[in-house]
Amino acid sequence: MRIDLHIHTSTGSDGNLDVNDVFAEASRRSIDFISITDHDSLEAQVQAIALAGRYGMCYITGIELNVTFPCRDEDRDVSLDFLGYGYDIGNRELQEKLRVLKEHRQRRARLILDKLNVELAKEGIERFGEQDLKNIEAGVDGVFGRPHIANYLIEKGLARDKQHAFDKYLVKCEVPKYPLSLAEASQLIRNAGGILVHAHPSDPNGTSLASITRDLEKQTQVIEECMLQYLDGVECWHSRSDRRTTAHYIQFARRHGMFMTGGSDCHQKPPIMGTVDIPDSVAAQLNNRMIRPIRAG
Repeated sequence: MRIDLHIHTSTGSDGNLDVNDVFAEASRRSIDFISITDHDSLEAQVQAIALAGRYGMCYITGIELNVTFPCRDEDRDVSLDFLGYGYDIGNRELQEKLRVLKEHRQRRARLILDKLNVELAKEGIERFGEQDLKNIEAGVDGVFGRPHIANYLIEKGLARDKQHAFDKYLVKCEVPKYPLSLAEASQLIRNAGGILVHAHPSDPNGTSLASITRDLEKQTQVIEECMLQYLDGVECWHSRSDRRTTAHYIQFARRHGMFMTGGSDCHQKPPIMGTVDIPDSVAAQLNNRMIRPIRAG
């Protein structure tokens, strides 16, 4: 059975393909069990359920939520991602919170750009407009933030590297994210009948516990001390997880009786869906929550 429970689309967030093209590609890759996990968005879910049925795939509703997590030892907040699975897409509480998050994200992007334009004007550099914002958003993998603007500043020749972009411009241009807590994210998903899973907990390139410590034992210690009551599972298989990391989190999940999930985290940049070797036991764990295709006869 080929499984991928972490895929993004342009329909709901920052994928490179819309949900129709994602399912066509997933079918070509013979994926049997799939989930669309767009950032803070349910927009693709109705289509995804229908398309999974059309292509004869099992489906589970998915979403990826960005959480502001207080790092107690260092007196700072870090950004972490969590996956919600098997929830009711018609849940009003979840729908309303996602509307609030979307509005705040749009306001934040424009406020950051406004602050940046003040800095550019001091140097006589042409202001960034709506097209620049669209260009920046097109390169986003995850939740929009200053690192994506830094990449654009480098592309435009206004900064040598990310550190230079931050030092010269972006330290002055911070606008706070919406502070969604882990407790609130857990409540939203569980109240909608779903489960909350820690996404790519040790991703070296993404929003993960690696931003606190690269030590796997210390990462799971953080989960045990601060997160267990809010979590139902861990994403053990991920496109950027090595064998040691996967084995560590499998052992951790088993010790605590948690769900184990996995996925490519595919944004189609490049298309890597279905490339992570995920065991059939993941589907067995989620058996009661998956939507199966209705077959004629």
